[in-house]
Amino acid sequence: MAAAWDAIATRLVAERGDALVRYATLLTGSPEDGADLVQDALVRTFGRPRMALTVPRAEAYVRRAVLNAVIDRSRRERRWRGIRHLVVSPDAVEAPDAAIDARLDLAARVRALSPRQAACVVLRYHEDLPVDRIAEVLGISTGAVKRYLSDAMRALSSDPDRAGDGRTTTGGPHVRT
Repeated sequence: MAAAWDAIATRLVAERGDALVRYATLLTGSPEDGADLVQDALVRTFGRPRMALTVPRAEAYVRRAVLNAVIDRSRRERRWRGIRHLVVSPDAVEAPDAAIDARLDLAARVRALSPRQAACVVLRYHEDLPVDRIAEVLGISTGAVKRYLSDAMRALSSDPDRAGDGRTTTGGPHVRT
């Protein structure tokens, strides 16, 4: 049985190896990552006995193993993005005065927003309400809430000297629809 598996694995790599690597490369965006994923998938596929394994079935197993690995990787990366700030320590600790100044500056910039923008920002990021609930509280559509949040975040992340005058950091007018 081991000799048959070896023959199937050898045929699969010889006949369909390039196609498998191209498939994995499309999923990962990197030829090196694609080749690594195919190698791992081959090990998973031929690492335990499977009855009546043919080249087409083995290719299907390898393709599914590659896809599962890509999905698992994206889940792990998404999870890591959510928690990495908890394990990374800053290189330098800011002085307490700088943090207070930054908070006061942010508060002033929020006050410079339109009333609806400020309300949306406070309800979303201070009260931690979802967009649907903010729309309900303010009596506006969820699309309007998203637009107010987008405009507000653009204004808050732009040059502080221009945040209150409706212009972006490039100096162009801010068009509101």
